[in-house]
Amino acid sequence: MSIARRIPKLLTAASVAVLLSVAGAGLAGPASGATAAAAEAPAAPSARAPFFNAGGVWYLYQTNATVRVDLRQDSAGQLFGTVSSGNTVGTLRDGRVDGNHIEFTVGWNHGPVGRYTGDRGGDGRLSGTTVDLTNPSSQATWFTERTF
Repeated sequence: MSIARRIPKLLTAASVAVLLSVAGAGLAGPASGATAAAAEAPAAPSARAPFFNAGGVWYLYQTNATVRVDLRQDSAGQLFGTVSSGNTVGTLRDGRVDGNHIEFTVGWNHGPVGRYTGDRGGDGRLSGTTVDLTNPSSQATWFTERTF
């Protein structure tokens, strides 16, 4: 085979190698023997992964109350659980950890709905603000002593 005929084949092979190295192996088909299920695996979520786990029992110190928090966190950063302050109890309606940010909404048994937002500081502690969504003029700041 002449060198003139081999150059296009070499260029094609080199082009494919460059494309795969730039785009990643995701463009390559499954290896022989791979199952169809492995080839159809779902893509990773586009949201940022949680950088910390807020699960467990911990206390949130508001300017107007102390809140006991009991949370579970899934691998996507979604939060589930309950809170209490004295004889008042609440259930998380929604919540998530996104990077160093945390937010959750609590439906309290006596009516108010608290929206908590905060961030994890360099010392690992959480701090933020809360607002009563049923009475937005009712707001407080909060922090944790626990590190995350």
